[in-house]
Amino acid sequence: MEKVKKIKSGDVRTASRLIRNLEDGGSDEARSTIKHLFPLTGHSHVIGITGSPGAGKSTLVDGLVESFRKKDKTVGVLAVDPTSPFTGGAILGDRIRMQRHAEDPGVFVRSLATRGALGGLAKAVGDAIHVMDVMGKDIILVETVGTGQQEVDIINHSHTVIVVLIPGMGDEIQAIKAGIMEIADIFVINKADREGSSKLRRELMAMLDMAPPSTFPAGWRPPILKCDNAFEPVGFVKSLEEMSQTIEDHYQHLVKNNLLGSRVRRKAVVELNEAIRNAVLEPVLAALVANGELEKMVDKLMKKETDPYTQAEEIAQRYLKACL
Repeated sequence: MEKVKKIKSGDVRTASRLIRNLEDGGSDEARSTIKHLFPLTGHSHVIGITGSPGAGKSTLVDGLVESFRKKDKTVGVLAVDPTSPFTGGAILGDRIRMQRHAEDPGVFVRSLATRGALGGLAKAVGDAIHVMDVMGKDIILVETVGTGQQEVDIINHSHTVIVVLIPGMGDEIQAIKAGIMEIADIFVINKADREGSSKLRRELMAMLDMAPPSTFPAGWRPPILKCDNAFEPVGFVKSLEEMSQTIEDHYQHLVKNNLLGSRVRRKAVVELNEAIRNAVLEPVLAALVANGELEKMVDKLMKKETDPYTQAEEIAQRYLKACL
């Protein structure tokens, strides 16, 4: 396919159009293209960056892009933003914050809207990662939307997960208890010049000390890095260099201990589940809308003549019988 050839050659315009099409639900042509791209994937190091709003994730991503580019690595960035309730587009548009990389052919930055998806990611993020992978990006940075404790889906798409924390956000222990803390391969205390950074580090270390050994695959205990304020350029650059090296160390740890395959498999399971759900559910919903049955079902719900669970079971049984 011509589009596959263009994407393999790194054509940004073709890749952007495909990602946008997939975001919008995916035309038959877009789905056909992603099917042809899939066998060519599996070469990029995917790094997920998550944390609460205001933790400075976008600033770190911007700095990491520069750090990896100094190492002559090509970089793709997927910045997942909240959805506009009016246009369905990404509100914050992290591309605005990364304008200094706009003229660099080795960097491709794309914003994705959540469009109601939970877990801190957009539904199209998996496909977008595949597109950037085939483009030849050595590193793909995926920044989650920043909604707090629910941002655990990033573990299903990344080889390395970075959890960004900042001191002074209230009771740090409450944040540590959240599921988001259990997915980290690397902790980063951002804005470490703030009061309370040492306290936060101690609490993180205590949490790690209490974790059973099985928590750390093949002995990788998540390191706790401190990142200086971005307004202190010298210290900030040094922090980013340490961070990029730690990211590389983690990837090599996965390869050396045969752990990379399990993470890739986990991603494959999630993608297959999502593909089956879309392939089965979307046609059923489309048929219910087209024949007007969905509206009749809603009318019954409004009159309390039935409940959504019974109706869903009846629909499932009807279509399952038709398939058997």
